[in-house]
Amino acid sequence: MLEQALLADDHENLARRLEALAEAYASGDISRAAILVLAAEEWRQAGQPAHALDCFQRAVDDGGEVGVDPRAGIADTLFELERPDEAREVIETVRADDEVNAATALTVAETLVAYGDLDEAHRWATEGAQQAPRGSGEYTALLRTRYRIRVDLGLPEDEIDALLDASH
Repeated sequence: MLEQALLADDHENLARRLEALAEAYASGDISRAAILVLAAEEWRQAGQPAHALDCFQRAVDDGGEVGVDPRAGIADTLFELERPDEAREVIETVRADDEVNAATALTVAETLVAYGDLDEAHRWATEGAQQAPRGSGEYTALLRTRYRIRVDLGLPEDEIDALLDASH
């Protein structure tokens, strides 16, 4: 059933099925929170950010393991809903946690770029790159994102930018 919704590119149907799966899910290789994040992304693709926001919040409340902190999705969705002050509050809440992983830093940096806050995006990309495991996909993506931000800001190349060349 999930495969049919995926193949049909029916984001709303897939989101509903993922939510139902999360509700019935006991345990396994993936957490309920991760399933809810997938449902939230499908709701966003279906053009229903309010449903997405609900799924992201339920993922936060669930507390299960996820690759990217669901609050990053909440912030992005709040920006989409033209609620930038709330989005920035959520981002600051994420920053206050000392456990920000590289994938979350990358997601937040990309969100901030999309909504025009290049200075803050630069900060997230820089901190994320400094903490990311060297050689990981997130490390390289953070270095690339940081470099693009620096170009857009008109900043000269620095020693962290040089790491991008070294990572190839």
